[in-house]
Amino acid sequence: MIRVEIERDPLTSRIVAFRIRGHAQFAEEGRDIVCAGVSAVSVGTVNAVESLLSVSMQTHMEKGDLAARLPDHLDEETAENAQLILESMVVMLRTIEASYGEYVNVTDVRASSREQTHP
Repeated sequence: MIRVEIERDPLTSRIVAFRIRGHAQFAEEGRDIVCAGVSAVSVGTVNAVESLLSVSMQTHMEKGDLAARLPDHLDEETAENAQLILESMVVMLRTIEASYGEYVNVTDVRASSREQTHP
């Protein structure tokens, strides 16, 4: 199963980071449309934040694991634009979850309720 954790600031509910772990195992490697969809959405989101906003996210990526975190100090306009991109990622991932819930789980976590997601 692919587990998606969306880490939110406890005061503002803004997304500060996300982590995606695991494999869907919907189909054999190379033919797994669930894994491909989640990968395309998540990597595309990081690329969009970096390309459109000129913001370098702290990232860690290896097979079956992607973690990404926004920098701490962004100006308000950039922070709002980053949230729009990140929230659209959540909508897309929840759409995948709605169709393939036994393969994907998306949860929100508050930054203060657990260790921070490490990039």
